[in-house]
Amino acid sequence: MWRLLKEPYPVEEPARRRWVKAFWIGAFVGLFLLIFQPFGLGEWETPYKVLKLLGFGLITFGITAGLYILLPALAPGQFRDERWTVGREIGWVSINMLLIGLANYVYLKELIHTPGYGPDLLPMVLITFLIGLFPTAGSVVLNYIVQLKKYSRSAAELPLHEPTTPGPGAPMLTLTAENEKDVLRIAASDLLFIESSDNYCTVYFLKDHQAAKTLLRSSLSRLETQLGSDPAVRAALVRCHRSFVVNLNQVEKVTGNAQGYKLHLLQGTFQIPVARKYNETLVSRLKTLP
Repeated sequence: MWRLLKEPYPVEEPARRRWVKAFWIGAFVGLFLLIFQPFGLGEWETPYKVLKLLGFGLITFGITAGLYILLPALAPGQFRDERWTVGREIGWVSINMLLIGLANYVYLKELIHTPGYGPDLLPMVLITFLIGLFPTAGSVVLNYIVQLKKYSRSAAELPLHEPTTPGPGAPMLTLTAENEKDVLRIAASDLLFIESSDNYCTVYFLKDHQAAKTLLRSSLSRLETQLGSDPAVRAALVRCHRSFVVNLNQVEKVTGNAQGYKLHLLQGTFQIPVARKYNETLVSRLKTLP
């Protein structure tokens, strides 16, 4: 069980999907309370009762949107695939449910004009938490299993090519930093991958059959424009992540986990992640490479 909680779990997804997720969670809570009216709400007589009950859903939407959209935007380093696990996802959703329970309790007290927040607070919050905990944990684990099987099976079916070595007349790459002074000139087939970090990029390449690297002050997008016009070279050099461009001709193995594909280079020395938005491009390029 503990091992499962440490398994990688996908966290990065488009902001639009996060808004949609927050909307449906809020809609579910609002409609659930409106239809079933637990906690004595069925006996509550008040004007605009339907709107007031739907207010619980609005609060739920606001808290969920704040946790799933605003916090990742404010602290993006904490919400990346390389840090996220099954346990973190379950914990994160559990915190969301606790906050929803607390906020809806306060809202209910204000609606019925009950002074103070008495001993019924803990049971209500715990009930809200426990109602959602087991289906939440179950859905996270189920999604983990589905994604793991999907990417593991797909990775095993992808065609791979033997790493190539440059011959006479092989295409060359010239990568130039922003200062126009720092220049790296290598054979295109010797490039392993390029990794970006802030305003710099680290270029990994083969030198005398050994891995070497150099640092260039440049954005990854800028270096992408310098990858030449040779069709075969352009087909092999693929953006697979916001921080990586990889040479598919140097990929020796592709594996998959719940977060997506991993590209293995140089006998597993380097493992490059593939963001889900680039999956189709990666698969298409691997299948069409000569």
